Amino acid sequence: MSHLFTFTRCFFTAKVTIIGATGQVGSYAAHAVSQFPHVQEMCLYGRPGNEQYLDGLAHDMMDSFAARGTNTRVTFGTNPKELRGSDIVVLTSGVPRKPDQTRLDLALENAKIVRHFAEQVGRMAPDAILLVVTNPVDIMTSVALKYSGMMPHRVFGLGTHLDSMRLKACLAEFFNVHVSEVHTRIIGEHGDTMVPMWSATTVGGIQIDNMIGIAKLPRDEMIERVKNSGSYIIKAKGATVFGPGDAIATLVRTIVEDENRMLTVSTQIRREIFGYDGVCISVPTRITRGGVFPIAVRLSPTETTLFSESVKVIKELTERIYATLDAESSGNA
Repeated sequence: MSHLFTFTRCFFTAKVTIIGATGQVGSYAAHAVSQFPHVQEMCLYGRPGNEQYLDGLAHDMMDSFAARGTNTRVTFGTNPKELRGSDIVVLTSGVPRKPDQTRLDLALENAKIVRHFAEQVGRMAPDAILLVVTNPVDIMTSVALKYSGMMPHRVFGLGTHLDSMRLKACLAEFFNVHVSEVHTRIIGEHGDTMVPMWSATTVGGIQIDNMIGIAKLPRDEMIERVKNSGSYIIKAKGATVFGPGDAIATLVRTIVEDENRMLTVSTQIRREIFGYDGVCISVPTRITRGGVFPIAVRLSPTETTLFSESVKVIKELTERIYATLDAESSGNA
């Protein structure tokens, strides 16, 4: 007797809002996301005073939709009420690092921006999933989580998702294989203390340590290339746009189409999974329509040590940012 099993995936039509749509990453991400058939409405959101630019951007996108046959509604605005009904909110607003700024300076300046918008999202779209892109993204994800008042599984950051894709490209080039044959990931900070998971890296399904000639693999050089990729692109052309924009689009599609993919993003980890809590940092995470859920994995001894160092860096800086924001709030009370 034969049995026919039918597997169905639950799709839904979504409203996706891009906060910071006037920026290069935000505008490109909006265009990339709008190609997905289940994105019914694309809302371009910005600060008061940018209405004319947003109007022009909306018209430009509608012309593009007509050319490619996309049936997506485009709205825009600067009033928090525009956030209502959002299923996914992508937060890209922030300022780039200036030559005379320290990392802490950048974190504090952007934390104030993220806090402002996170509070709006928490009030107007508390049931949405909030994806944070603003750098330094691990700290900004914590700030967004705290000030939005949303549940941890509904707030996450781009994290090392793009870094993992960059390492994937390096490995595909080295082994001269299609990029789809490479599976790897980087965990930890989106920054100098990022941790490559060589123990979980495979090419064609084969763990790289089991491949002949692997001793020649320039691991340190590859990681330095990944770390410096963003800086190089910014120096060469002024901004990173397509890489982060398409990485954002991939994550939005994963949620909208309820793909249950395991990707590496910044999320609040719990002590029972990684031995640490109270910090947002990139780990392997299952992403669904219902939110993001970190997955427990076994790391090599070296990876465990490096991840611990990365957590320490992020946790200390996050606590300093919280202290400064809270002190400012008390002073203004």
